[in-house]
Amino acid sequence: MNVMDAILSRRSVRKYTSQEVSDDVIKELLEAGMSAPSAENERPWHFIVIRDRKILDEIAKFRSGSGMLKDAPMAVLVCGDSKLDIHKGCLVQDCSAATENILIAVQGKRLGAVWLDIYSRRDWITATQKLLDIPEHVIPISLIPIGYPAEKKPQANRYDASRVHYEHW
Repeated sequence: MNVMDAILSRRSVRKYTSQEVSDDVIKELLEAGMSAPSAENERPWHFIVIRDRKILDEIAKFRSGSGMLKDAPMAVLVCGDSKLDIHKGCLVQDCSAATENILIAVQGKRLGAVWLDIYSRRDWITATQKLLDIPEHVIPISLIPIGYPAEKKPQANRYDASRVHYEHW
């Protein structure tokens, strides 16, 4: 799949088959995440690959709207290391770019995924840090359940010319 097809056909997938995602594919997804742009090339991210069913189920208990974790064979937690955020203020953007790269790579591999926010709620951050023994200076930003899709979604045309402005508003 070429990159534009992957971007334009990417949809949030919340239903997965039980088929495992191979280590080789996971490595490729993480390579995509680590190839994202970051401020001053700081690359403040860390990634936690979660395959343990008990951990995924536990996250679903405290992170509302994450019922798809019960079917996902795995997830990747994208975290930002505040000690690596030298220029302060770009950590969330850098980790979001890594998250998006992973989502595009998932689509390119014909897998399915959905972006779950962790960062917006302090209780989700704290519960995730506690559950996974994450140091306090490392902040969970997003969780990406990943698997082989058990649902097919049509490509959406999201281009909206009314949101495009040239030179001035």
